[in-house]
Amino acid sequence: MAKDNSELIDVNSDVKDRVMEVSHIQSLIYVIRGKQVMLDSDLAILYQVETKTFNQAVKRNIERFPENFRFQLKKEEYDSLRSQFVTSNCLSMSYTHLWLFQT
Repeated sequence: MAKDNSELIDVNSDVKDRVMEVSHIQSLIYVIRGKQVMLDSDLAILYQVETKTFNQAVKRNIERFPENFRFQLKKEEYDSLRSQFVTSNCLSMSYTHLWLFQT
């Protein structure tokens, strides 16, 4: 007996969703200092927590994050990155509080 095609539609939908997720994540990766990085706020969204909570967890487990893996922007880098956004809401905080994580 033939299987119901609705099962196939669900599978295809899941694949499309995963491809969209990957595309979305790739759009959150920036190149700074020649390194691919993600903003702490974007990582917090992916982990479904507030940025403050994400950064506190990192600080509590700092031994898992070598210095070359996590860094803060210089003012010029912050200004350059901020100019890349149509809306600056995601970079509304001071550059001294913004952390980047190497991917």
